[in-house]
Amino acid sequence: RLESKVSARTRIVVVTEGVLTRMLQSDPSLDGIGLVIFDEFHERSVDADLGLALTLYGRELLRDQPPLKLLLMSATLDSDAVARLLDDAPVIDSEGRSYPVAVHYGRSVDRRDIGAAVAECVLNSLQQDRGSILAFLPGQAEIRAAHRELEARLQGEHDVIIAPLFGDLSLEQQQRAIAPAPDGQRKVVLATSIAESSLTIGGVSVVIDSGYSRVPQFDPPTAMVRLHTQRVSRASAEQRAGRAGRLAPGTAYRLWPQEQQARLQAFAEPEIRQTDLAPLALQLLHWGVTPEELRWLDPPAAAPWQQALDLLHSLQACEQAEQQWRITEHGRAMAALPLHPRLAHMLLKSRQLDMSALACDVAALLSERDLLQGEGADIALRLELMRGERTADSRQRPLLQRLRQQASQFQQLLRRAGDSSGENAHNSGIERVDLLLALAYPDRVGRQRDSGGSGYRLANGRAAILHGGDPLRNAEWLAVAQLGGTQQQSSDRIYLAAGIDPQWLQTELADMIAVRDVLEWQNEGRQLVAERQWCLGKLILRREPLAEVDDALRQQAVLGWIRQRGLDALPWTDTLRQWQARVQCLRRCDLDERGDSDWPDLSDEWLRANLQQWLSPFVGAITHIRHIQQLDLSAALHSLLPWPLPQQLDELAPTHYSVPTGSRIRIDYSQQPPVLAVKLQEMFGQQKTPSIAGGRIALMLHLLSPAQRPLQVTQDLLSFWSNAYHDVKKDMKGRYPKHPWPDDPLTAPPKRGTKKARY
Repeated sequence: RLESKVSARTRIVVVTEGVLTRMLQSDPSLDGIGLVIFDEFHERSVDADLGLALTLYGRELLRDQPPLKLLLMSATLDSDAVARLLDDAPVIDSEGRSYPVAVHYGRSVDRRDIGAAVAECVLNSLQQDRGSILAFLPGQAEIRAAHRELEARLQGEHDVIIAPLFGDLSLEQQQRAIAPAPDGQRKVVLATSIAESSLTIGGVSVVIDSGYSRVPQFDPPTAMVRLHTQRVSRASAEQRAGRAGRLAPGTAYRLWPQEQQARLQAFAEPEIRQTDLAPLALQLLHWGVTPEELRWLDPPAAAPWQQALDLLHSLQACEQAEQQWRITEHGRAMAALPLHPRLAHMLLKSRQLDMSALACDVAALLSERDLLQGEGADIALRLELMRGERTADSRQRPLLQRLRQQASQFQQLLRRAGDSSGENAHNSGIERVDLLLALAYPDRVGRQRDSGGSGYRLANGRAAILHGGDPLRNAEWLAVAQLGGTQQQSSDRIYLAAGIDPQWLQTELADMIAVRDVLEWQNEGRQLVAERQWCLGKLILRREPLAEVDDALRQQAVLGWIRQRGLDALPWTDTLRQWQARVQCLRRCDLDERGDSDWPDLSDEWLRANLQQWLSPFVGAITHIRHIQQLDLSAALHSLLPWPLPQQLDELAPTHYSVPTGSRIRIDYSQQPPVLAVKLQEMFGQQKTPSIAGGRIALMLHLLSPAQRPLQVTQDLLSFWSNAYHDVKKDMKGRYPKHPWPDDPLTAPPKRGTKKARY
C-alpha cells in the first residue's frame, strides 16, 4: 500500500484497480502499456468498474496506435454481458487443471447459528474426510464463534490446527493460515470470502460453505456504509466449492438444501450498486466527465450519485455552475491523494491549521480496524496508544506498528503535495482531534438531546447513541467517525468519536454553518412560522423570528404543505367534486372519440402537480391550518374553465335529469359512466336511455325499488322493459302491492308514489 516497485526493466506491473485509476488520471492513454488485464473481474468492485470505464474512454479518444488491448478474466464471469460491453469481444474458455469436487447439501442454517453449524460440519468432516478444511463464514463474529466451539470440542487433538483468516489479521497470522499444514497435521481454516478467489491454501481438499457473506451496503439516508449479511450467489458458491479441487479431488459441503441452490442469485450485486459513490464521483469530476459519457456494465444510480455530489460539495471539492458540477482546485488536490474524499479533505485542511501530523495519525486510525474495540468511543484513547502515551498489549502491537507506518506514509504524501509541517510528528495536541473529525464528517456532527444523556442528533438528521457508561456522555457536541446499526433501527451506535469544543462552530467550522430564512409548519403542521435559522445540516443552532416574509416564500410554504398532505386537505364540498367529475367526464369523451379535447385536465394528479399555476393566487396570507379551510376553492377551480366552457358544461353535463314524472334526479358523476339512480315506476313510458353530452354518453340507470334498493343496473332501458322487467315484476309485485307493476310499462303512466297517489 502506497508503495511502488517499478523500474525501467519492469515488464509486468501488478496493481490494484484504485492504482490503475490514478495511472489513468495522469495518463489517460496509458502510453507505453500494451495490455491491461482485469483479473477476478467477477468480484465487480467499484474500482474495477471505474477502471474499465476510464480505460475504454481513454482508449477510444486518445489511443489509436498501437491499440490498447484489454483482457478480463474470472472463473465465474458473466461473459455475455462483458463481451457486449467490449463490442462483442471474443470469449475464451479454459478448463484449466481442476479436479472433480463432490458436492453435498445439508439443511438450512439460521444466521444466528452459523458458527455452531459450521463447527459441527467441520467435526463430521474430520471424521469422514482426509486433508485440510477450508470453511467459509460471513465475518469475524461467526469465525470466532466457530473457533471457540472447535477448540472446546477438539481438546487434546494436537494433529488439528485451527487458523482464522480475515482481513484484519496481522500479516503473520494470515500467512500462518495460508501455509500448508505441517506433516502429520491437518488444518482447519475459518475464512471470510477473502479466500474465495484470491488465495490458494495448500493441502485443502474439503470446503464447508455456510452460504452467507458479509458485504458493505451504502445506506443513503445516513450516508454510511453498513455491513449486511446475505446469501451468496450461485457464482460465489461455485467459486468456493472449486477451492476443494485445486490440488486433488475434493469434497464441498453446502449448508443449505439442494432445491435452494437454483433460487440463489446468479451473480453477486456489483459494488457500484451498493456502495458510497463519493470516491468515484471525485475521480470522474477530476476527469471532467459525467457517468453518461462512459460505458458501464452497471451505471451509477441517480440518487446515490447525487448524494455523492452533495457530500463532495460540503467538502469543498466541487461547485455547481450553469447546472453543471465542476471540480475545485481543492478537489483536484483531494483527488491526488489515495484516500476517501473525507480523509483527503481533512489532511489538506490540516495543513492550514498546522495539524498535519495529527491528521495523518487520525487518517491512519480511520483506515484500519479499531485498536480498542469495546473500550469506549473516544478516539483520543487510540491516539495516546499510537503516540506511546499509553502502554500497548501484545495483541495491539502489530496493528500499532502498521498504523504508525501508515501515518508516516500519509506524511510523505503531504510533503509531496507541498506541506512542510509534517516533519514534526507531534506538531499539535490530541485535544484538537475534534476539529479534524468535524472537517472529515460534517454530516456526523452531533448534538446531545438531553444534558448528560447518551442520545445525540446528527447533522444528517439521524439519531445516535453512546454506550451507557461512555465518558463522552459529558460532551454536548460530538464529531462522530464510526457508527453501527441497521437501516431498520431508529438509532445508530457510536463507536468512534471526539467531543467538540463549541468554539470551533464560531471559528474554524464557521463556514459549515448555513443561514437560511425558512417558513415551516409547526405545532404538528397547524401553524406557519417564519424565522431565520443558523443550521449545521439538520441541526438548528439558533433561530430568530422574521418580521417580514416575502409573499412568494409564504405561497411556496403553503403549497408545499398542501402538496405533502394531498388535495383532500383543501375545503372540498360534494358540489365541487361533482363539478370536477363533470369536466373530466366530457374530457374523456372527447379524448376517446377524437384524441384531443377543449376541456382541461382537472384530475387530482394534474391539480397536485400544478398547484403553483392555479392555487397560488388564492392562498393569500395563510398562516394557520384554519385559514386553509376558509380558502375560496370554488373560485380557484372555476378559474381553470375559460369561457364559454362554463355555459357548455351545464348544457352537456347537467347536474340533474328530468324523468317522466317531472322529478329532477341528481346525476352522480363520480362513477363511470355517470349514474342516474331513480325509482323504477318513475321511468314508465320512457323507451330511450337517458344520456348527456349531446347523446354521446348513455347514463347508467340504477332502477330502484320502493325501498330505494337497486333492482336493475342498465344502459339499455328498452331492453330492460322487454326482458328483465317481467322477472322483476314477479318478484316485487307481492312484496310491494301498493305500487303499480303494469304488464306494459311502456304505455303505463309514470308514478312517484303508490297506486292511489295523485302525482
